[in-house]
Amino acid sequence: MSTTVSAARLYCGEVLHRRLAPAVHAFRQGVFFLRLRIDGPEQPLPALCSRNRWNLCGFYDADHGPRDGSPLEPWIRGLLARHGLACADGAIWLQTFPRVLGYVFNPVSFWLCHDRTGALRAVLAAVSNTFGEHHNYLVAHADARPIAGGDWLSARKVFHVSPFFPVSGEYRFRFADHPQRCAFRIDYEDGRGNSLVTSVSGTAQAVTTAALLCAFFRYPWMTLGVMLRIHYHALRLWLKRVPFFAKPLPPAEDTTR
Repeated sequence: MSTTVSAARLYCGEVLHRRLAPAVHAFRQGVFFLRLRIDGPEQPLPALCSRNRWNLCGFYDADHGPRDGSPLEPWIRGLLARHGLACADGAIWLQTFPRVLGYVFNPVSFWLCHDRTGALRAVLAAVSNTFGEHHNYLVAHADARPIAGGDWLSARKVFHVSPFFPVSGEYRFRFADHPQRCAFRIDYEDGRGNSLVTSVSGTAQAVTTAALLCAFFRYPWMTLGVMLRIHYHALRLWLKRVPFFAKPLPPAEDTTR
């Protein structure tokens, strides 16, 4: 199903994180996030949301893609072509946390890559860790057929995220995406079965000044809170005596397919 719409979208929803092994640990957190169209002309944004300048909410090109502030569309088009996914030649949307009062930490952002009919052909999951490192998982069907809402796609884990899981096993992705609501799920399997379930979901609305103010006051200091909660839950896992894994060197390649 096509999910492209004519303007940027604001989503209010939640992040779910449920660890199943070696100790059970779970939490839910209310969040808001943006979905912006990367291809084509730059979209107008309301007064309290800016691109590449400080505001209540902001989107900075340098937080994404090559992370040097250069145009994002040529970068993602080139990456898709190098990995045999030039069929994703339509709209490209980036779903991400915004900067809030200048600060952001994005555990994962999603680039939704469609063909010219509006079908979703590939998703780039851009993952960040708290050490300032980044890695991309590019997922698509082997034959590049459209990705349906119930489809599972997998990628080998090669990037260190949590010190309480090894860099081994695989991720399984599922993208349920509709014009007014999304629910993206990532499961982690480390050889003992499903050890971690994470998801981000939300309901869409137009990006307006009123909607941004409502989201801001509903989830104050949200992006700073993401970082604080990561360390809080890490402490709880340490107290539960969950095994600790030292951080290895990051992978040589910045994208895994």
